[in-house]
Amino acid sequence: MYVEWRRLESAGLKRVQESVLPLFERTGWFRFYQSQVVPGLLQTQDYTRAILNTVVAMRQTPDDVEEAVAARMNRQRILHKGGRRFAFLIEEWVLRSIIGTHATMANQLGHLIGVTAAPALSLGVIPMGVARGNAWPAESFSMYDDKQVSAELVSAGLTVMQPREIAEYAKTFSELAGIAVYGASARKLITSAIDALG
Repeated sequence: MYVEWRRLESAGLKRVQESVLPLFERTGWFRFYQSQVVPGLLQTQDYTRAILNTVVAMRQTPDDVEEAVAARMNRQRILHKGGRRFAFLIEEWVLRSIIGTHATMANQLGHLIGVTAAPALSLGVIPMGVARGNAWPAESFSMYDDKQVSAELVSAGLTVMQPREIAEYAKTFSELAGIAVYGASARKLITSAIDALG
């Protein structure tokens, strides 16, 4: 399915945030690759607010940013429900792109350091300058078990449900995960990005 953001967001951003909650509730294994921004489940309120304000300005959607921020923060409760696994991959560039103010970004990066300790969550950072091999950057995408992939395009959202296509995303995720760093090495990259903020 291909749905233009303009159509999806015509009733406001809160509705979009709430619309994915049933999918999140029934998923046990989450895999997120993000090449542009911190994944929504790991965002702070101020970071989310800055992103959604940009969406409103760019796409001229109804301005219900505060309600949408609250909905996204509410959705993060899924991180604390048992029986689920979360694998996040982000490009180092995401750590170095300033979204909102410097303070917003520093707080967001500090939050990322904190979440690396969660037992059911892994956070991998793909360093800039790493040999990519077969792990080329891709559009940002989210995998929900092996049943659905959601990809973010500039003008639309794409939902993939064909098993062979989902397998291609799984392979891509695995290749990207293979060049990412985790644990202390990931925290070092995050700390370096905080230090660069001054």
